[in-house]
Amino acid sequence: MANASLIILLSSFLLLLLLLVFPVSGQLQQGFYKNTCPNVESLVRSAVQKKFQQTFVTAPATLRLFFHDCFVRGCDASVMLASPNGRSEKDHPDDISLAGDGFDTVIKAKAAVDSDSRCTNKVSCADILALATRDVVALAGGPSYSVELGRRDGRISTKASVQHKLPHPDFSLDQLNTMFASHGLTQTDMIALSGAHTIGFSHCSRFFNRIYKFSKQNRIDPTLNTTYALQLRQMCPTRVDPRVAINMDPTTPQTFDNAYFQNLQKGMGLFTSDQALFTDSRSRPIVNQFAASNAAFGRAFVSAMTKLGRVGVMTGNQGEIRRDCSRVN
Repeated sequence: MANASLIILLSSFLLLLLLLVFPVSGQLQQGFYKNTCPNVESLVRSAVQKKFQQTFVTAPATLRLFFHDCFVRGCDASVMLASPNGRSEKDHPDDISLAGDGFDTVIKAKAAVDSDSRCTNKVSCADILALATRDVVALAGGPSYSVELGRRDGRISTKASVQHKLPHPDFSLDQLNTMFASHGLTQTDMIALSGAHTIGFSHCSRFFNRIYKFSKQNRIDPTLNTTYALQLRQMCPTRVDPRVAINMDPTTPQTFDNAYFQNLQKGMGLFTSDQALFTDSRSRPIVNQFAASNAAFGRAFVSAMTKLGRVGVMTGNQGEIRRDCSRVN
């Protein structure tokens, strides 16, 4: 009897040891490349820093690219794939405004990683995008955090797959919660991730109705701060150049901080979906909490980004490690 117990105990210990040494497929982990590309993080960080120094747009563009990638087919870098006939994810109207600087950041970071002979063709574009996203947030003044790695790159990218998968500027709280919950993200996660708009920018067409033709009774959305609305009208006249970009955080547009939430308290959320977070009494307490504490926002953002980075990932032998992020091997 004692021998049987000992055998069971040893078997359990060996199983635990095997799980620690060879993690279960489907699970991301920190330090995934420690034996194959030990300096992957410093290689990516250096490339991202160089790109960031060239243009601040690197930060919001890369962050938005990561979000759009994960919400469509999971975090598999499928948003990076190009199609000769314009039928990939990036060709969908919801993705067409993704700034080229985001794509360029990943391409440059991938080149830097592959230039190390130990790392060539060993690190996925999906992981490079996840690392680059962490780095741009930190460079813009936001929190740094450990990134789980081990994603594989997807081989499929279709324009049709984007339909109804990304939040729209006119979404209500219920619509936002439903969409985020479908990816295992809570309302608090959704509010924290919305805080990424602290360094975001938008084209006038995305909020035009809020400042010119909200309703028959109110040309300006009554939840919008009137002074702010008139400032937006000056920046976005009725015949505005569609390329004009407006900062989503009018107070500290190039700093990743909690000013976004403080702006919501003043009726200065650019999108309906932004302002709804404060207007709706169910989400207002979290907005107030983040507005009062940059540290609380930072912690919630890191937690939400970690969960977002696990959405629909492929690991093990699934997918591939792309040699060129813009096309399948």
